[in-house]
Amino acid sequence: MTGFYVSLFISNYSNISSHFPSNTIVPTPVDKVVSLVSRTGRDLQRYDTTGFRQVVGCIPYRYKKQGSGEIEILLISAQKQGKGMLLPKGGWEIDESMEEAALRETIEEAGVTGELEETLGKWQYKSKRHNMIHDSYMFPLLVSQQFEQWPESEIRQRRWVSLDEAIELCQIWWMREALEVFINRKCQGQC
Repeated sequence: MTGFYVSLFISNYSNISSHFPSNTIVPTPVDKVVSLVSRTGRDLQRYDTTGFRQVVGCIPYRYKKQGSGEIEILLISAQKQGKGMLLPKGGWEIDESMEEAALRETIEEAGVTGELEETLGKWQYKSKRHNMIHDSYMFPLLVSQQFEQWPESEIRQRRWVSLDEAIELCQIWWMREALEVFINRKCQGQC
């Protein structure tokens, strides 16, 4: 991670102007604010009772053409050169829900947001770098917004690919399995 932090906040300022005199300038309501910085460190990292690190991520997708049913997946490059393409994922922290963490990680790493859907399942894998077991939960994310700049835009590339390309290009076994679950759920023999 870089030295950034992402903050999502949704506010509702309905009827706020009624609390101020008529000559007071009231700021325009802000529905969604996305800070273009990432969280760093593992101080707030969530672990289960056996010491497994809790990780969440998304399969960002979109329909190539409205009404076509053809799905594209957004893959991102690994932080280290030569490590291939993968899906956005990262640590689930104690001050957020699983869904909030999945959205935060996807904004930080892929620069997209949208409608989060029901979890695809849980995968366990051993981290090569930290030599520990991780529980990873993956969610489909129907992308509605793609940012030109995002927290890790300096260190990651992103690429929209077909379902077949996503399976072929994704370098991590459990992410490929999550993609297969996603494809089975979305396509049910139609893709």
